Amino acid sequence: MQNKFEMELGGRKLTVETGKYAEQASGSCLVRCGDTAVLVCATVAKAEREGVDFLPLSVDFEEKLYAVGKIPGGFIKREGRPTEKAILSSRLIDRPLRPLFPKGFHRDIQVIATVLSVEQDIQPDILGMIGSSIALSISEAPFMGPTGSVSIGLVEGEYILNPNLMQRDASRLHLTVAGTKDAIMMVEAGAQEVTEDEMLNGILFAHEHIKEIVAFIADIAAKIGKPKLELEQEPPEKELHEKVKAVACEKLLWSLDTFDRKEREQRALQAKEEIVTALGAEYTENANEVDALLYELNKELVRDKIINKGIRPDGRRQDEIRPIWCEVGLLGRTHGSAVFTRGQTQVMTIATLGTISEAQILDGLTSEENKRYMHQYNMLPYSVGETRMMRGPGRREVGHGALAERALEPMLPSEEEFPYCMRLVSEVISSNGSTSQASICASTLALMDAAVPIKKPVAGIAMGLIKDDKTGNLAILTDIQGLEDFLGDMDFKVAGTKDGITAIQMDIKIKGINREILARALEQARVGRLFILDKMLETLAAPRAELSQYAPRIISFSIHPDKIRDVIGSGGKTINKIIADTGVKIDIEDDGRVFIASPDAAAAEAARKIIEGITKEIEVGDVYLGKVVSIKPFGAFVNLTPGKDGLVHISRLANKRVEKVEDVVNLGDEILVRVLEIDQQGKITLTRKGLLPEEQA
Repeated sequence: MQNKFEMELGGRKLTVETGKYAEQASGSCLVRCGDTAVLVCATVAKAEREGVDFLPLSVDFEEKLYAVGKIPGGFIKREGRPTEKAILSSRLIDRPLRPLFPKGFHRDIQVIATVLSVEQDIQPDILGMIGSSIALSISEAPFMGPTGSVSIGLVEGEYILNPNLMQRDASRLHLTVAGTKDAIMMVEAGAQEVTEDEMLNGILFAHEHIKEIVAFIADIAAKIGKPKLELEQEPPEKELHEKVKAVACEKLLWSLDTFDRKEREQRALQAKEEIVTALGAEYTENANEVDALLYELNKELVRDKIINKGIRPDGRRQDEIRPIWCEVGLLGRTHGSAVFTRGQTQVMTIATLGTISEAQILDGLTSEENKRYMHQYNMLPYSVGETRMMRGPGRREVGHGALAERALEPMLPSEEEFPYCMRLVSEVISSNGSTSQASICASTLALMDAAVPIKKPVAGIAMGLIKDDKTGNLAILTDIQGLEDFLGDMDFKVAGTKDGITAIQMDIKIKGINREILARALEQARVGRLFILDKMLETLAAPRAELSQYAPRIISFSIHPDKIRDVIGSGGKTINKIIADTGVKIDIEDDGRVFIASPDAAAAEAARKIIEGITKEIEVGDVYLGKVVSIKPFGAFVNLTPGKDGLVHISRLANKRVEKVEDVVNLGDEILVRVLEIDQQGKITLTRKGLLPEEQA
């Protein structure tokens, strides 16, 4: 049965069509706003996957270039692997949905959002987030939503719901928020040093509109939703539960009674062996159930120690940051390098400077065509003491790199100030929580080591939350480590300068958080961020004054766009000759900007003089040292600049009568000439008279 639902969102009409397309999916909808349209389909497997003890949810955001009237590049002419933007959009959709499925539901769930049409003023990822909530809400999946999602901008002190392209360009804040009617579930933001209050008010402004979307989706689900599946998993037997608890409790408490991570892990292995031995045949017969019970018991004990006893796994106070040390300039041949270490978390970032032509070309649905700043994050198995198959970067790595990129980008110099392309690679070489924020800190130092004139240094910190729903007690933790992240309820990453926030990412594992928790977490993060910045600046207080000797020297200047063809020459002949003669690299933009790169400053300057000579308007009276390129009976043609020749008539080759041109000049000679006349056709008449020494006159 076909249905159509409408609501107003941010002054625009949002339309949802169901029952018309993709009818075999468990739940599907076509979401439209303006000319942006996204088809979202959710499908639930017929049965549980055996041996799975997690929620097998997968989300894909499919960018189709036909949505913006483009044909894919390359030989195959079809979309290939997802772009980074598509991966980040998939993560945006996934993160608020995942906590809202009941524990123990192990059927595969697949959500696919296909972008069919894009109007640049309306972001398709927001429609994909809303559509995913609708598709799941009307399907048989036991989804405990709905969720709503919005984008928020901040222009001239005013918050704007789902800003258009012009408003996004002018905004100091780029905020995406998802939540239920009761609480915030996910926050993602980049900002131009907004205050904690501005960020908090933006999130709460978003939540008011999220409530409207949730009510809209709940009404759709009430009208056309399918009956929800019930959990097939049976709870563990009470008798087994009591026996495991009696056998394991003291042993698990002993394993946690140390602040040393390695010793704790060794004790945990020993405790597990002793528990398995004590249970004997009962463990063999119920291994999966017992392992699940042990996990829950261990989680309960860790959380109880933090909330009710104030004891973190490593003995720190709730607002205490692990010991920090930093190092810069550790690699001789790279353009910039740094290591940031916080406890057992250690990140090495390497900065590379290149020419503007080396910027990343983007082939996606946005109006952005390239970017000159790239941040990439890698985390290899040895960083956590493991061995596993080496593959390319996954969604997590792409997401962490994008977060660091977003945090640092507002502090980078403009292309006019610093005409370089920048690539930063953060290698996580040891991990125990907060690696994405450590990569931001290491990258700030690497940029400064590379002599990039950043406006202000940026630091990042990860906050955690442990909340007891029964008592209402909670603990907000500064600089969470791996165990606190794994067993906690919130991962709240905040990055910024001493003056404000530049990026935020928040994920919730419970059913959301309120204003009070957000405000406390933001303030605690601000204090922690300032502490970390002070530690970083003890190592390197400001960007270095000089580039590495191995970094390219880039000269930038502008020429008139009409002169570009003169510099390039027929078939690239002129520019290739300049490059061959000087050994430099030259990039010319369509607007006339010229970038000359070379480790040799003198060679770059020589190339600049040649280009300026080519593009300079030749005027009557100008004197040139030109080269004789052709000899005729009536005179000599002299090259003034590439592509510009003039004629010295035989009568003007000397101050005396000349019988034969070759008596005065030969092919290839360099001679001084003055511009005598330029006619309407651009033909140049030259003379040597008055420029020759006495004896040659």
